[in-house]
Amino acid sequence: MPTHEPDRRETGPSLERILGLIDPGMLDVVVAPRGTGVPVTDVVLHDPGEEREDDGARATAGLILLAVGVEAASPEALDVLRAADRAGAAAVVMRPGARGPRAELVEAAGRGRTALLTRRPEQGWTEVLGRLRTALAHSDPAGTTGVAGLRPGDLSGLANTVAALVGGAITIEDPQSRVLAYSRLDHEPDPMRRLTILGQEVPRWRVDELRASGFFRTLWSTEDVVRLPADDRYAERLAIAVRHGSEVLGSIWAAADGRPLAEDAAAALRTAARAAVPHLSHHQTWGLAAARAREGALHALLRGDARSAREAGVTADRPYAVVVAEAYDGREEEAYDGQGTSEGRGAGAPEGRGAGRAGRRVLDVLALQAAAYRPGCVTARSGRRLYVLVPAGDGETGPARTLLASVRSVPRDVVLAGAGPVAAGPAGLPASREAAELVVRVLRERAARLPAGEVRSAVAAYDEVVPEATVLRLLDRVEPLWGSLAGPVHAMVEHDRVHGSAYGDSVTAYLDASCDTGTAARRLNVHPNTLRYRLRRARELFGVDPADPAVRLLAEIGLRLAARRSDRPGSP
Repeated sequence: MPTHEPDRRETGPSLERILGLIDPGMLDVVVAPRGTGVPVTDVVLHDPGEEREDDGARATAGLILLAVGVEAASPEALDVLRAADRAGAAAVVMRPGARGPRAELVEAAGRGRTALLTRRPEQGWTEVLGRLRTALAHSDPAGTTGVAGLRPGDLSGLANTVAALVGGAITIEDPQSRVLAYSRLDHEPDPMRRLTILGQEVPRWRVDELRASGFFRTLWSTEDVVRLPADDRYAERLAIAVRHGSEVLGSIWAAADGRPLAEDAAAALRTAARAAVPHLSHHQTWGLAAARAREGALHALLRGDARSAREAGVTADRPYAVVVAEAYDGREEEAYDGQGTSEGRGAGAPEGRGAGRAGRRVLDVLALQAAAYRPGCVTARSGRRLYVLVPAGDGETGPARTLLASVRSVPRDVVLAGAGPVAAGPAGLPASREAAELVVRVLRERAARLPAGEVRSAVAAYDEVVPEATVLRLLDRVEPLWGSLAGPVHAMVEHDRVHGSAYGDSVTAYLDASCDTGTAARRLNVHPNTLRYRLRRARELFGVDPADPAVRLLAEIGLRLAARRSDRPGSP
């Protein structure tokens, strides 16, 4: 076993807690014969080639051993496991290999005391060692309160915890004044906080103003809280730099949130700045890579891979609602492919089309809002859409409406959000995603029927749009067959396409108005006699007679499908 200075503690944080503090999916528990409540004292690299007989259990008890170079399917894996078990190690971690652990190894682990873990192939040993040691350093087996007990890098959780201590609204920023996290919005934010959250950074003019006044020079040069008094524009603010040695990692800002800050707000911020050091360090070192890994795992989960739940940060036995938010620009969104990208639906759709700058910004804001809205929210992007898993109760539609609240004050940004039914577990999430996507499609079709200046953000739950969603499902099934058929409606649609005529629009308006000529004419902004002439010509030229029930049904189907095709990029 490895040479190691023994830890004198008799107990330490549990293996379960350590695993809960690292990135989900980094390690897989193959067998834990004593459960995962066993104490852990340290994490060390173990090289079987350096094993010595005089290394006793006293030096190894409670350790997590990273068996570098050992594959779980190899013959030496059994010897390593048995040696670790004799020495009282809490766990041993191996590479799984292409075939995974041998049955003999799994059986031996089940008869022993040491847990057998495997690391994911894409994870390096150095990264695993760093994450485990960081988790060990941040663990709090005593269950203290305050700002302790958060997962490393959980900046949103830190912001919400500090907000409760300070009695105000918290924003955590990097040294460039970009927003990393903010606390839940319990009160209407003042204009500066709203601008900062929506823009994901302090407005440049405000940064210039604070720099010119010497505020930033004071903030970055002191370890104490700096006060920014209230004025006729903005509420009072307190700020403190977060430092790791001589390095400035960022800052924490507290703003009066519809009420005065607590008397001990400054003291609470000092405590928060110390507590924030490991979280901001974790964010800098691993946060972005971990976020990408979690997003990929969430896409896999939404695609139907229930094994990705832990890696995505989703609790297996907890109900979730899938919320889909789309940055609307009048185009049909591309099909979800579960890879964080989009596939063109139909011929001619460009690959990888994403949101424009404004769309990206509003989706980023929604992702931040989701993180602040409720602990356990998980997000992933795909094209112009943001997918959010919200821990929810049966029938709850509040998440989508709450997420939209942060963008309603930006008129030029239109977001369509749909909430799928609550899923009891990971297996139900793909169906909830599909239902939420259908809601967004319904809202998009409603928006397409409005003049451009009248389109507004909208939100709905699936049970509110069941009839329209069912029609979309039916059209999806009928569309492949429709293209292989011919008839009066096909002829009319083709004539409109070639000659630029409007027979199809006239019939559509007439049917949508329940065959009321006056109402349909007003919607088309034409005289009723003009509409009657067009309808008569459609009957004479193509045989499209709305008075015939069969033709009327075919016209409803064919004209809806034609409108769908015309909305797609690349359509003639």
